[in-house]
Amino acid sequence: MTIRHFQEFTPSLAKGVYVDKTALVIGDVEIGKDSSIWPMTVIRGDVQSIRIGDCTSVQDGSVLHVTHRGPHNPDGYALNIGNNVTVGHKVTLHGCQIDDCCLLGMGSIVMDGAHIQELVILGAGSLVPPGKVLESGYLWVGSPVKKIRPLTDQEKEFLPYAADGYVKLKEQYLNLGSSVDRL
Repeated sequence: MTIRHFQEFTPSLAKGVYVDKTALVIGDVEIGKDSSIWPMTVIRGDVQSIRIGDCTSVQDGSVLHVTHRGPHNPDGYALNIGNNVTVGHKVTLHGCQIDDCCLLGMGSIVMDGAHIQELVILGAGSLVPPGKVLESGYLWVGSPVKKIRPLTDQEKEFLPYAADGYVKLKEQYLNLGSSVDRL
């Protein structure tokens, strides 16, 4: 089954969400309207919460997880992703904050307590270390990540366009009868 309870938590999916049958969503997870979760993605909200906004896509093979509350980190780290975010293939997001209208390149890793502000492009294969803040309006690339240059107007306009493209694509999948397994 694609959608699983964990303890007292059951994932909550808003209207128009697409979760591929090969993806797995567990526990304290909320996914906003018109978002999409693509094949082989794992979203595991077992020891903290995961919140995904509207019109956000999490692409194939991505892993989303959190950090538990404990003596070394009393609050733990939840994972929060804003609206109109495009999460590329095989991205790992762990206990971090991603604001609206971002594009996270394929194979990127974003670690505990990191914060990616709105209107950011994170280049493929980048590593965002724990606690790092990526300032809005820039291209960030590397391992560890470095600010490269301001985004062009064309790149800023592309961010919502990319998100909308995945909203349209998930509609095609839903119309073909591809659907989530529900509890």
